[in-house]
Amino acid sequence: MARAADVAGIGPDTPFREAAAVVVETRAEELFSLQENVLDTDDIERVHDMRVASRRLRAVLEVFAPCFPKKGHRAVLRDVKAIADALGERRDPDVAIDILVRVEDALPTHDAAGLRGVVDELRERQQQANERLAEALRQMEETGLRGRIAVLVAHARGSVEEAAA
Repeated sequence: MARAADVAGIGPDTPFREAAAVVVETRAEELFSLQENVLDTDDIERVHDMRVASRRLRAVLEVFAPCFPKKGHRAVLRDVKAIADALGERRDPDVAIDILVRVEDALPTHDAAGLRGVVDELRERQQQANERLAEALRQMEETGLRGRIAVLVAHARGSVEEAAA
C-alpha cells in the first residue's frame, strides 16, 4: 500500500485555513500522481493505491469543509467520491481474482477447472469495471477536477483571483 505523502509546511501555529490549503493540495497531488497506468489490470496495486489516495482526499475535504465555498466544495467532493467509487468497483474483482488464482495454483489440475470459470467471470467484471474507471478518469479530466481543487485551495488561502487566472 502506498504510504501517505508527508504534509510539509504546517505546524501547531498554522492557521486552520492555511492547513486546509496545504493538506488538500498534498492529498490532491497524491491522487493525480497515481493515475498513470491505473487501468493496467496486471498491476492491481495501482488501483489500490489510487483508491486509498482518493479516500484520503475525500476525508480531508470533509474535515476542512468550512474553509471552502459550499457549492464548489460540494461539486469537488461529489467528483472525488465518483472516482473513489469507480476505483472500488474495479478493486473488488482484482482482489477476488488474485485470491482465486493463488488457490487455483495450489489445487490439482482436475480440481482447479471449476475455479477457472469463476475467474473468467471475474475477469469480465474486472474489464467492465475498468471501462467505467476509464470513463471516470476522463470525466475527471474533462471537468477540470485538478483546477477546481486549486480554486478551493486558493479560496482557503484568500487568493481566489490567482487561481481563476
